[in-house]
Amino acid sequence: MKYGYVRVCAATPEMRVADVEFNSRNIIDAIKESAKSGSQLTVFPELCVCGYTCGDLLNQPALLDAVENAIVEIAKATEGIKTLVFIGAPIRCAGRLYNCAVGISDGEILGVVPKTFIPNYGEFYEKRYFSCLTEGCEGSVSIGGVDADFGTEIIFSSRNNDKFTVAVEICEDLWAAQSPSLAHAKAGANIIVNLSCSDETVGKAEYRRMLVKTQSAKLICGYIYCDAGDGESSTDMVFAGHNLICENGAVLAESALFQNGLVYGEIDVEYLATERMRSATGYYGVNDTPYMCGDNCYTVIDFSSDEIGQPTRLYPRTPFVPEDGLGDRSELILTIQQKGLEKRLKHVNARNAVIGISGGLDSALALLVTCRAFKALGKDTGDIIAVTMPGFGTTGKTKGNSLKLIEALGATAKTIPISDSVTQHFKDIGHDPENRNVAYENAQARMRTMILMDIANDNGGLVIGTGDLSELALGWATYNGDHMSMYAVNSSVPKTLVRHLVKYEAERLGGTAKAVLTDILNTEISPELLPPDAGGNIAQKTEDIVGPYILHDFFLYYIIRCGFAPDKIKFIAERTFAGMFGKADIDKWLKNFYKRFFSQQFKRSCVPDGVKVGSVALSPRGDWRMPSDAVAALWLKSLE
Repeated sequence: MKYGYVRVCAATPEMRVADVEFNSRNIIDAIKESAKSGSQLTVFPELCVCGYTCGDLLNQPALLDAVENAIVEIAKATEGIKTLVFIGAPIRCAGRLYNCAVGISDGEILGVVPKTFIPNYGEFYEKRYFSCLTEGCEGSVSIGGVDADFGTEIIFSSRNNDKFTVAVEICEDLWAAQSPSLAHAKAGANIIVNLSCSDETVGKAEYRRMLVKTQSAKLICGYIYCDAGDGESSTDMVFAGHNLICENGAVLAESALFQNGLVYGEIDVEYLATERMRSATGYYGVNDTPYMCGDNCYTVIDFSSDEIGQPTRLYPRTPFVPEDGLGDRSELILTIQQKGLEKRLKHVNARNAVIGISGGLDSALALLVTCRAFKALGKDTGDIIAVTMPGFGTTGKTKGNSLKLIEALGATAKTIPISDSVTQHFKDIGHDPENRNVAYENAQARMRTMILMDIANDNGGLVIGTGDLSELALGWATYNGDHMSMYAVNSSVPKTLVRHLVKYEAERLGGTAKAVLTDILNTEISPELLPPDAGGNIAQKTEDIVGPYILHDFFLYYIIRCGFAPDKIKFIAERTFAGMFGKADIDKWLKNFYKRFFSQQFKRSCVPDGVKVGSVALSPRGDWRMPSDAVAALWLKSLE
């Protein structure tokens, strides 16, 4: 199974109430169509073989006999099709009638799962026809002379991939306070299917979507919700065929209302298994093992599934920034940063904040956050000491933007050139200034940090760090230079997100602040530690050295947040950035990311305090614990 993807389908074909033959033909056609499209798991609506709205016809033996015969025929029609299929049907067992999901694959009826919670309120009166399992039999049931496992505690498990495990609940089961899917997931089902017939009323689609998303998030599972559509009786209700495919709180695919048809998605069961393993202590009961939940043991039914073709799932290029923009999230992120800094300023009773301003994005964001915190505390932004420290690589543009931004935000500007101090330092340590090696660069960064720390001590202040999450991941900071501060407000904000937050604040503030922030947004990212070119322009461009941040933030998210393996990261990156980066470039920068991420852990092991704003952070006190001498060979080898 390629990278853990399972191609799934929610199918709502055209149907007619009580016309079993018509419905069966359309179900078979839909199964074949979904299989042709590569579906390994296809789900149909509740009672789709005969129709949910049959009413008292459900008590007619003629209808029930026809349904059983149709199930046998549908099963025969799947011979040679290695797709797990669930169809909804009324099934008789031990003199009672049950609302069931029938699992079928490759010509066989594999198992039958009855509905647990039978609604009997409002427009629903299922108890008129159907029994709960506690009132009937459990073990096996005969359908048209074919015996099959029968019960709610059944997991369907692929012979091809032990992570492709499926369990069933039916419509109302999802709405119940203790849904069967809770036990299913704890027992090892990574995918839950729900055969449903939910009538459409105003506002119900939004509620249904929220419910399915939430259930998939709570259970860390894939959730396929297949709803009845046009064709059910409209005597008292209308059905919209609202199909949803969700994964761990995200909607992968969704049908338009009132449009019958097939909806496809690719659920990553490898990712789900990793997520569950990561949170196992809070997710599983102490004594639970796969296929057990409390005192109950599940029946495991094996099935064969065809290998998925080339996966087609797409990922956003900027996972830290929603494709539809940040909206209100920008304000929330900035407020989280601000509140963290507020608490620290109050706790240490700091009179001042001290920030090094470079004319770049990170220091601009740190200054913006600090101004917000000062205003919230009722402090004068003039007590923010913003220091520009031009050195060998500083350009007129970045120095000018630094001073303009400080003035626009009402902070106090200090300009302290460092070239002479660093030159003297070179003499003291016997370094040739023409040798522009790492010592040449880092001496400048450490000089700036020393100046900031001493100013803070002299004024009862706190040095505010400017480095971001992307730089932490790559180790793109001078140890005990810009690596160090007294509180790091940007420490869990990746570079791709920094840009959006600065842009948001530019729009919010307007005027001169907007103009200078816009110019900063259009400036090349650079540490400016090497002299400018002959034209006075930035010569040292960060992304030429360590690689494009849009790629590194993509790698960071899917390595740390999702736990993807290197070859899978490479695969999805090649698809995601097709037309933007070639395969050779992606391979080069991914290897570079792993090398730097492992070799630079020692810098992350002693980072300053800083607030977490998103799902990925690298603080050794919080999210990421890794030995500083761990070896990257295993990860790099898998990319060869």
